[in-house]
Amino acid sequence: MNKVIIRLADILFALAFISLVSPLWVFVVITLLFTGEGKVIYKQLRVGKQGKSFELLKFATMRSDSPNIGTGELTTYNDPRVLPFGKFLRKTKINETPQFVNVLLGQMSIVGPRPQTPFYLSVFTEEVQEKVKEVKPGITGVGSIIFRDEEELIKDIKDPKVFDIDVIVPYKGLLELWYVNNKSLKTYILIIFLTAYSVLFPKNQLYTLLLKDLPCLPAELARLMV
Repeated sequence: MNKVIIRLADILFALAFISLVSPLWVFVVITLLFTGEGKVIYKQLRVGKQGKSFELLKFATMRSDSPNIGTGELTTYNDPRVLPFGKFLRKTKINETPQFVNVLLGQMSIVGPRPQTPFYLSVFTEEVQEKVKEVKPGITGVGSIIFRDEEELIKDIKDPKVFDIDVIVPYKGLLELWYVNNKSLKTYILIIFLTAYSVLFPKNQLYTLLLKDLPCLPAELARLMV
């Protein structure tokens, strides 16, 4: 029954959101057509429920050859590959909003584990890989809330790509495992609330009070989040 309610909520949320932001999308599309490389939508292969691949939709924010240069799939603070208008889209998270179309298509939910690329999925332990493939990936989730300013968080790390693989990704895997094991309508509602709250108050730590028994932060991350 919860699955039906959550799917219905996904559709209603997605339709309401798209109706609300459609004028903004028109502005973004026109601006992208006349700035940077003129590309509007960036499609990236991600792994969804049951391991099925799908194309994740985002507004284009980076140079088209970005995956093959620099830090590859990892975007760093003040990344030179990000186009000028793309910086605004990424800062406001507007670049993520086309994923509501993925929700309508049934490929994603509003809440869930973040959809991973094949490479990043392979970095997770086998247990986490199997668990996250049990549910639809989400636009937002526990990891999205905790790592909402990830680029800024690792800006002073000497080798951000190594730190990401060795420290951040394993912890994100534990968070995704927590979500799958605690998936419920209540958790769905709480994470949507916390996501909206974080837009208004980016530095808040309210999730520590509302989401119980989250995995402990590794020491390397705890120092950065003080």
